[in-house]
Amino acid sequence: MPRMTDPYSPRFDDRDRLWGLPDPDIQPGFYAGVPFKRLVAWLVDFVLVAILTAIVVPFTAFTALFFLPLLYFTLDLVYRWSTIANGSSTWGMRLMGIELRTRAGHKLDSGLALVHTLGFIVTSAMMIPQLLSAGMMLTLPRGQGLTDVVLGTTAINRAA
Repeated sequence: MPRMTDPYSPRFDDRDRLWGLPDPDIQPGFYAGVPFKRLVAWLVDFVLVAILTAIVVPFTAFTALFFLPLLYFTLDLVYRWSTIANGSSTWGMRLMGIELRTRAGHKLDSGLALVHTLGFIVTSAMMIPQLLSAGMMLTLPRGQGLTDVVLGTTAINRAA
């Protein structure tokens, strides 16, 4: 039976909404190992932002220690937003060979990068959405987290 492309049809196939992304059934190589790579990329990015935070603290005469979580949050937001807006991936993602793409298959622009970063940070700040997102990455065919599903984005392996 052909897939329905009318989103108002009762038999609409949700995969049609992601028409610009590789189909995980036909091209599984784009999604192979992506959840694990995202975890390693997150660890790399966490360490990079922690180092950046440690570098900034002395320049505030150590007063930043009083608002260290806020400083880390701000630097993390700027780091993720700027790197995703300029290459559709953070430095950790680049190291792991993955990048974010829109539902149309395009790289993320600055606005979508900001919204994706805010969604990631909000999801990461709360235990239940964070666990839900991790579970979704492990079970969905495209390895999408909660923010990815809401925005229609996904992480794929970069073409060699």
